[in-house]
Amino acid sequence: MSMEENDEIREQGILVAGLDIGTTKICAVIGEVFADRVDVIGVGIAASSGMRKGVVVNIESTVKSIREAVTKAEDSAGCVIETVFVGIAGNHIKGFNSPGIIAINNQEIKQKDIEAVIQAAQTVKISANQQIIHVLPQEYMVDDNTGIQNPLGMTGVRLVTNVHIVTADVTALHNLVTSCNRAGLQVSEIVLESVASSHTVLNRDEMELGVALVDIGGGTTDLAIFCNGTIKHTWELALGGNSLTSDLSVGLRTPLQDAEELKYMYGGALSSMIKENLVVEVPTVGDRKPRKVSQRVMVEILEARMEEILQLVNKDLSTSGYRSHLNAGVVITGGTALLAHMVEMAEQVFDMPVRIGYPHGVGGLVEEVDSPRCTTGVGLLLYGGQAIRSRARGPKGVMGKLTKWVKNIV
Repeated sequence: MSMEENDEIREQGILVAGLDIGTTKICAVIGEVFADRVDVIGVGIAASSGMRKGVVVNIESTVKSIREAVTKAEDSAGCVIETVFVGIAGNHIKGFNSPGIIAINNQEIKQKDIEAVIQAAQTVKISANQQIIHVLPQEYMVDDNTGIQNPLGMTGVRLVTNVHIVTADVTALHNLVTSCNRAGLQVSEIVLESVASSHTVLNRDEMELGVALVDIGGGTTDLAIFCNGTIKHTWELALGGNSLTSDLSVGLRTPLQDAEELKYMYGGALSSMIKENLVVEVPTVGDRKPRKVSQRVMVEILEARMEEILQLVNKDLSTSGYRSHLNAGVVITGGTALLAHMVEMAEQVFDMPVRIGYPHGVGGLVEEVDSPRCTTGVGLLLYGGQAIRSRARGPKGVMGKLTKWVKNIV
């Protein structure tokens, strides 16, 4: 990073924006990046229409929702943004680990060698409809020395790395970028939502000890496993909070909008915690009068689906091979994490400690983003701030390549 850019960050900050284009809501967060912190200066949330299970299904509706959220954030911040870091989710996303190796012939390892070994790790065969969005180094090995986080300046015969590669469907990426462009925004980078969320809900100790981050949004549930300070595994499930709302709507014969309200006002994850005699008024369709329904019956509907989602996550935890490494347990975030008794149910399913993840690590308008619903937006902000600080790597680094790729995708 140049001296001028450093001075600019130190004195007045650089604007950065995160855009979480979710299935149920779009959250735009604008921040100011300083050398030592990121301050939230504007937040805008709009209802999302045009998305299904994390994927754009109607560009026109998505563009309208993006504009609404961004305009609210800009009015709140008193500024205009042109570029955004955008989150992506959906079961079209694939994550896998890949090794890379190069010979260094007893030379001192330079930055170009690190870039070369990462490049070697991504020369893997992926299907034509997938595009790499992340290449995340896990560790390096110099000859027989393993677990190295940064091999710069070391000497050896060969340099080996293990990276976690994340790919996404080309059409889904294209539609996401097109929606942002039509809303008048340039995309700096597309970021896997669970990777973004990890920047704001996980602390360094948890990532070292081993932790699973479960982000339950409206249309998708994202899993990311961290161990020894780096990401080890990612997985996507096309079920989320909307599945609970839909079940409630069908089970209680009530419109979706009313089912969503009932879910947050009277819902829960464990029916055993609800007293039998509590009754809720449920709106019906047409001109019929509201019906009285036992709250426990309502929660039983939610409990069945919530348990299914958590059991599917638990199954992937086991098949990933990292379940025994999760010494810090599980962190659940996303809007559905607010469901009453979520921690108790999750601890029963996972048989390990569970906590709800709230955004942290930012200053400014903290109270406006103090909810698991805003985790991805704040995470994208911190991810963007980190990218700005590490811009010194220049266009040859992975960041530069991804930025160039985003420009070329449309």
